[in-house]
Amino acid sequence: MKNMTKVMMAATFSVSALAAGCQTTATLPAPVSQPVTVEALQAHNWQLVDAKRSNGEQVSQLFFDPAKPLTLSFMNDNGRNYVAFMNTCNNISAGYSVVNGDVQIKNGISTMMACPEPQASFDTASLATVQGKYSLSKNAKNVPVLTIKNDNQVAYFKAVSK
Repeated sequence: MKNMTKVMMAATFSVSALAAGCQTTATLPAPVSQPVTVEALQAHNWQLVDAKRSNGEQVSQLFFDPAKPLTLSFMNDNGRNYVAFMNTCNNISAGYSVVNGDVQIKNGISTMMACPEPQASFDTASLATVQGKYSLSKNAKNVPVLTIKNDNQVAYFKAVSK
């Protein structure tokens, strides 16, 4: 009987400890979606933090120099909205508009320097990365995140100061 009491107490303690552990597990809040607007895009520069192909592999061309990540700067100049690509070999920019929350990139322009590899591939991958469906959210640390998804890849940019 004494041994049975010990077993019962040990079992009760174990179940209580497990239940308490489940109750104290930190749960991260789900990302908070925001509407994609010209103002939201222009409020920050957007620094690439990750880009994966549809098969899950990283888009390695975008990460050859971690000290100089692709950064997008959405701006307005005399009523014309455009996005400038920072840290590319060529100077690249494009006009853009936001229609019903969808970002449309158009009229891209670039210098035509003969960039060596891997910079040339970085420029090409950068242009492909901005084409797709844009969404804005905030991560668990309340930092705005811009996500661009197309049929070939998904890219994540964090907000950084202009």
